[in-house]
Amino acid sequence: METHIHYNSCPACKSTSIKEVLTAKDYTVSNEIFAVWECGTCSFRFTQDVPNAAAIAPYYQSDAYVSHSDTQEGLVNRLYHVVRRYTLKGKCSLIQKFTGLQKGSLLDIGAGTGAFAHTMQLAGWKITALEPDENARKIALNKYQLQLQSSENIYDLPSNQFDAITMWHVLEHVHDLHGYLEKFSGILKQNGTVFIAVPNYTCYDAKSYQQYWAAYDVPRHLYHFSPKSMELLAAAKGFAVKAFKPMWFDSFYVAMLSEQYKNGKNNLLKAFFIGAITTLQSLMNAKKSSSIVYVLKKA
Repeated sequence: METHIHYNSCPACKSTSIKEVLTAKDYTVSNEIFAVWECGTCSFRFTQDVPNAAAIAPYYQSDAYVSHSDTQEGLVNRLYHVVRRYTLKGKCSLIQKFTGLQKGSLLDIGAGTGAFAHTMQLAGWKITALEPDENARKIALNKYQLQLQSSENIYDLPSNQFDAITMWHVLEHVHDLHGYLEKFSGILKQNGTVFIAVPNYTCYDAKSYQQYWAAYDVPRHLYHFSPKSMELLAAAKGFAVKAFKPMWFDSFYVAMLSEQYKNGKNNLLKAFFIGAITTLQSLMNAKKSSSIVYVLKKA
């Protein structure tokens, strides 16, 4: 049985104008090399010959994979947790601003160990949270008493149910890219809002680190988005991008990991310098951020 996916056309727009642009290493689990290809039509990038949904699980089995393990081992992961406490409040404020609601119903997809879902629950929101990793679901239950559901449950959710749908660094992991986006239109209320955060390969830190850029994170990241490709994909599914919001700390976190991948050690000064350039650029134009939150409404 075939365990990998070879694309002969763009997974986003189906154009056959695709070519390899770089190769990247899996530094987290396997040390395998994967090719990253780009679509000449919509600028979407994707990991070629990626493990299919049935074969991808072993690539997530690492204590270093912080969103599933909640590990605080190592400097980068400790900093991740410090920053997360701050960004959780920011995400809550962002949702309240663009939904126009102080409380409502929210679907969080790829909930990890439940920190964000817990934050929104404390703010008074009715939460449905999905997470594919069983270990992460157990941590969420033990730590926050949150009963996360398996990701497959998305297809069984009823129509017209949610004021907000959130995916924080999750869409790049989802094999059924089109199925998810099409499902959103049905389960979202008419004036509902979708918040999708993904890395942006057109940012300065990505260009600086090239194949060592940690946010390629092959093969777990199946796709690599540009602002143009996200706008075109959203439009094809009946959504309009209403706002682009930077994730301010991502450039520093990604730069620290990228330095480690490139040079085998943490060069905090250089990582801070590269992260700062990205941050300064994104102050002038959110589309230059290392990671972008795309705020979508039904068109």
